[in-house]
Amino acid sequence: MCQPTENSLIPSNPINHSTADDTGIQDSHFNTLLMATSTASWPSSSTIPWQALDLVANYLDPENLAIASCVSKSWCSAMSSDHLWEDPCNTQFPSLSHLRFTVAPSLPYHRLFSLGLTSAKRRHKPPSKPRISLQNLLFIITVNNSKSPPVTLIKPGTALPLDQKALFRFDFDVRDHEKWLQFEVLEDTKVTWNVVLRGFEGVFTMMDCKCKGSFVSGTDGWFSTELPAPGCCCASSCGGTSGMVADMRLVTREEGRKKVVERVCVGVLSIVSWRYVGVDDGLRYLQHFLEPCDV
Repeated sequence: MCQPTENSLIPSNPINHSTADDTGIQDSHFNTLLMATSTASWPSSSTIPWQALDLVANYLDPENLAIASCVSKSWCSAMSSDHLWEDPCNTQFPSLSHLRFTVAPSLPYHRLFSLGLTSAKRRHKPPSKPRISLQNLLFIITVNNSKSPPVTLIKPGTALPLDQKALFRFDFDVRDHEKWLQFEVLEDTKVTWNVVLRGFEGVFTMMDCKCKGSFVSGTDGWFSTELPAPGCCCASSCGGTSGMVADMRLVTREEGRKKVVERVCVGVLSIVSWRYVGVDDGLRYLQHFLEPCDV
């Protein structure tokens, strides 16, 4: 008897035939039918009538129907009948019912049920853990404009201040950095954010852009860039999109007559929810560019 594989059917309401308290009429009827179809009750030269198998099959759930179909060709034929699988298929996967008639001959219900179950398993399967970690990365952020010399912030992954909700969002306090105190924020301020893999084995530019707003209004400067789709480094020319945006905010304060930076905030936002993505989601995205061989 063949055994169910990884894609075996999941029982919707499994029947426990070994329970001693199963004395209901339905269970007694099932046991009687099962004994009647036992090979010990029939001559060795005979086969079990398909009608008897069909009666037994009506008491089986999808998982046990799949297992029983592995017994022999006659059992497979009886347990694969459309009238047995139509109701489970339409109940659990109603959105797939129209697919049955898209091919000729029409797709059997047991095959459609198997496709739906496999798809559901893949849909609910959690994504794999990223191969790289924050400890493997180096954040390098450079800010420059037409008046002040460029300043650079270098943060190894081991020093990244992880958000309490494990989001791919990081804040860096630069008030104690002398060069940042000398940098004057202007309208033409430009930022570059690179993520470097350990030992400079790979680099990915998260953003390289000018401010999206105005610093004159008195608060922060916002920068954002839509990230390209994995495997597509030129989203603007080929239409590739990742559904994510690299985001940077320069939190400023007045220092005498000039505006200086006191904190740099960076992160990755989902375009769908406009919320910051999780650390694992951000790392999975970055590994496509930092480890392009996908080994």
